[in-house]
Amino acid sequence: MTSELPEMRASDAERERVAERLRDAVAEGRLDMAEFQERLDLAYQARTYGELVPLVRDLPEMVAPAGAVEDGGWRARIGRPATSKGAFAFWSGFGRRGKWCVARDFTAVVLQGGGDIDLREADFEDREIVIRCFAVMGGIQVVVPPDLHVEVTGFGFMGGFDDRGAGGGTPGSPRVRVTGFALMGGVDVRRKERKAARKQLRK
Repeated sequence: MTSELPEMRASDAERERVAERLRDAVAEGRLDMAEFQERLDLAYQARTYGELVPLVRDLPEMVAPAGAVEDGGWRARIGRPATSKGAFAFWSGFGRRGKWCVARDFTAVVLQGGGDIDLREADFEDREIVIRCFAVMGGIQVVVPPDLHVEVTGFGFMGGFDDRGAGGGTPGSPRVRVTGFALMGGVDVRRKERKAARKQLRK
């Protein structure tokens, strides 16, 4: 990004490019979460180049690996019709795995049961996704790929809401926020490689 015309109006695409650099920086440990959130808010509020440039001046330029797809392949997976808007389990379990499309607002509830939400092969109805998890005397596991942007804001009461899977994604990645609560139960958000990537590593 150039600062030669600091008063020129910034576009939505330019604000998003800065946001992607900030997400990469927090994922790499260059920024802590407080710095990241502060800069991200300023990026989306910026009106000119001059307001955007200082937010990434101390960060390295993003360099894509040779042969990499510019958006990481995300473009083809965003904007599809949702195939599931929620899940419920009572003394039982549910699973959302494989090739499915998560709604922009997805709600999962378990009562003395269990649930699995796997986003590794999923498509996304929108670029911004909210997954609400409510676990009462039960558990929900949310599995996300390493290149997905994930925020975790849920809490537990006499239970746990694990945020180990939170972190930045690659350029073009959807933003997924996992929220809700666990009462005498647990919600676990963790990152796992896609099956194809694991097979490749084994080879």
